Amino acid sequence: MSYFPAFLKLDNKKILIVGGGHIAYEKLEHLLDFTSDISIIALDFSQDMKRVIEENNLNFEKRGYQKGDIKDFAVVIVAVDDIPLQAEIFAESKQHNCLCNSVDSVEYCDFIFPSYIKKDDLTIAISTSGASPAMAKHLKIYLQNLIPSSISDFLQEMKELRRTLPKGKERMKMLDKKAQDYIRSWSK
Repeated sequence: MSYFPAFLKLDNKKILIVGGGHIAYEKLEHLLDFTSDISIIALDFSQDMKRVIEENNLNFEKRGYQKGDIKDFAVVIVAVDDIPLQAEIFAESKQHNCLCNSVDSVEYCDFIFPSYIKKDDLTIAISTSGASPAMAKHLKIYLQNLIPSSISDFLQEMKELRRTLPKGKERMKMLDKKAQDYIRSWSK
């Protein structure tokens, strides 16, 4: 079954990462594009993890996972190769209504991390529902090359127009035409 695409607002949502290796580091880097309310528990931390934890003043504990660690978190990322631990944390996440992602174990995931492009207010997510992460990665590169560097300025202008113009059909039509014209200008 495919995953439903959704963009979660992570404000006031605490995130826990279990693991301190390379994959945990990659997940941490992605999450930092959207929030800094992240805590990490791991037996050991890679140099990259240590650096990012220090740069972002994140909470961390150098120890193994203990039952109950997720009780105050909205999202948990399990980035360890220990499949029984992934299964245990996933089962526990159901008791605490916590969304869980166990890397490379879709059976222990409520959600997956898509490949994504983020340029200020623009976020484009790409997923193959786990069928081919390589395809998602290369599609991301392809799409990145299509998006002009002026996209951030354009979106700021559109945000300001939406904020200042009265709501209604005329505003919708004008903003739609403006977006169409902007995208058409890319091929010129």
